[in-house]
Amino acid sequence: MTEILALAAVLAILAIALVVGLVRRPGRRTPSAPSAPADTTTQAPPAEAPDVAVAEPPAPTLERPEGTASRLVRLRQRLAGSQGGLGRGLLALLSRDRLDEDTWEDIEDTLITADIGVGPTGELVERLRTRLRVEGGSPSDARSVLREELLALVDPTMDRSLHLDGDTAVVLVVGVNGSGKTTSVGKIARVLVADGRSVLMGAADTFRAAATEQLTTWGQRVGVEVVAGPEGSDPASVAFESVREGIDRGTDVVLVDTAGRLQNKAGLMDELGKVKRVIEKQVPVGEVLLVLDATTGQNGLVQARVFSEVVDVTGIVLTKLDGSAKGGIVVAVQRELGVPVKLVGLGEGPDDLAPFDPEAFVDALLGDPASA
Repeated sequence: MTEILALAAVLAILAIALVVGLVRRPGRRTPSAPSAPADTTTQAPPAEAPDVAVAEPPAPTLERPEGTASRLVRLRQRLAGSQGGLGRGLLALLSRDRLDEDTWEDIEDTLITADIGVGPTGELVERLRTRLRVEGGSPSDARSVLREELLALVDPTMDRSLHLDGDTAVVLVVGVNGSGKTTSVGKIARVLVADGRSVLMGAADTFRAAATEQLTTWGQRVGVEVVAGPEGSDPASVAFESVREGIDRGTDVVLVDTAGRLQNKAGLMDELGKVKRVIEKQVPVGEVLLVLDATTGQNGLVQARVFSEVVDVTGIVLTKLDGSAKGGIVVAVQRELGVPVKLVGLGEGPDDLAPFDPEAFVDALLGDPASA
């Protein structure tokens, strides 16, 4: 009986061991608990944002440049204020009771000091002496004679209009840096816009980064776009693309600003000559305007001479003809180059550039009340 109980106990133990082995085999890892499943609970859609109209920035308000008539009024006013001293000085000398040699020498000195130049001064004095000897020397006679002779010296017969022929006219603007060249391009654009013309500007002064920025600022004020290239790029390439773009758009006038370096005449000649040549593969250059700073006086004539030898200058833009500038430079530069002063600048304002009017200029020199 005891043996039977012992055998039963052994069998029970073996059965238990077997059952445990089936449930968990030796050497096998218990699988790790699975990661929590992604939360697939349906999320409530976000509340729709209310319809809000995004306000676009307002288009810049374009300026309306002044027309020619109002510019000429200001031209007379500014000239009368800045240039009247020359005329008053001459009239005081010519109105003396006796016009002796000392007086005529004083008249010559006054004219030369006003930057008229030695040659034109000698011609003017000789004509004044002859006429006043014949026609009398009263103050009223002196004024009339002086006005006529000064007007003849300025030469009202010169063609001072801008030649803007063809479907797309090209105006090349040249001059040394510091003369107000790039600013003058911007102001010329305003003159043309005021006349109802469409304008495109080419920033071919690629050696001065500020030149492109200046032109862009000027253009944005009146809705004129600027064609530019990378700093230091080929000026002729920029000029070519500017004109091509103008032709494609049907633009009335393309203004091309050029570099104003004067290190040596040969380099300047090569650069400006190339710019003009590549432009004229498309259309002729209608105007080559030389910008001169009137305050440089006779020194400005040296610059004018160099540029006139490089390109065929057709007109002069005389800047800063107010303040310390002497009006005689108008006569001197026209005589030096044989081309007319077409535009004059009389201040820092955006519309302080006006077509040159010889009669208004001479009347202002003489302090004519009508010019004030």
